[in-house]
Amino acid sequence: MAIFTKRYHAPGTSPGTLVERAPATARPLSIQVIDYTDSEIIETEASGVDELAVYLEKPTTTWIHFNGYCSPDVLHQLGSLYGLHALALEDVINTGQRPKIDSYEHKLFVVLSRPILDDTGIHSEQISFFLGSNFVLSFYSGVNNPFKNVRKRLQNHIGKIRGRRADYLLYTLVDTVVDEAFPLLESYGEFIEALDHEVLDQPSKSTLQKVHEAKRELLLIRRMLWPQREIINTLIRDEDGLLEENTKIYFRDCYDHTIQTMELVEVYREVISNILEVYLSALSHRTNEVMRVLTIIATIFIPLTFIVGVYGMNFSSQSESPWAMPELSWYYGYPLLWLVMICLAGGMLYYFKHKHWL
Repeated sequence: MAIFTKRYHAPGTSPGTLVERAPATARPLSIQVIDYTDSEIIETEASGVDELAVYLEKPTTTWIHFNGYCSPDVLHQLGSLYGLHALALEDVINTGQRPKIDSYEHKLFVVLSRPILDDTGIHSEQISFFLGSNFVLSFYSGVNNPFKNVRKRLQNHIGKIRGRRADYLLYTLVDTVVDEAFPLLESYGEFIEALDHEVLDQPSKSTLQKVHEAKRELLLIRRMLWPQREIINTLIRDEDGLLEENTKIYFRDCYDHTIQTMELVEVYREVISNILEVYLSALSHRTNEVMRVLTIIATIFIPLTFIVGVYGMNFSSQSESPWAMPELSWYYGYPLLWLVMICLAGGMLYYFKHKHWL
């Protein structure tokens, strides 16, 4: 999994240069247009940028969503039509940007990161917005449209979107992206809980690998979510006149959501660090347990080995020496020796048990 990805121009390239960067898996571009007022809504799909000029002169609010890969030609036409700054268009085509907000000639340019959790792990997808006085342009090159619910709310006249200006539409889109972090973090919390049980029950090398992967992914999530808090704070303090005061109230609620997500990320990072410490402690404890058992076994066999060694010296019991081994000629000498060794081993085991060494 690539944690830090960003497309960039070769050093020395002129600022605002748009270079063809279509990936092999690029989706064809679709331009979805929703033009609405409080009483009516028109939804269509444009085949080119030239069809969008008509919406600039209408006293309505227009949301144009570019889903798929935007070529430099499309962005050049769009920039000329809506007066978009070349540096902002460069950030649209060079995905992987850090979430940020810029102001260009009475237009706001916002970049957000959408966290995605799939079979390959966690990765981010860039979503870009332009806010004008009566329009919002959104750019997303991913597979699934994250704004399906917003589109349904517009179609069914649910909520306040159709009765408000374009700034409220921007709030709705931004809030949708911010709130997508909650189900992702909820799923990740379940994964961390399962990982915690695995560390306590049966830690292994695969468990350690999962812990390190979790730390990397949480680092990526933090990198995605941390700047978004400052973006919302900047929108709340907007002085360009593009955001109404009653819309800023809703952005304050969105700001609270960013704080909640960051708190969850920090809690999960701390839990993962604790899990790693528990894993190392459990590994050390298992090693100590093994060494303790081996030490007890070795300790029990030390006196037994000594006894066997003494009686294995083969000094004849028939010798006239007073220091000969009379036990070698005893009728029950062999079983008696076994009885002594068994009693000695049992006594040592009882002593170890009494001392709570077993």
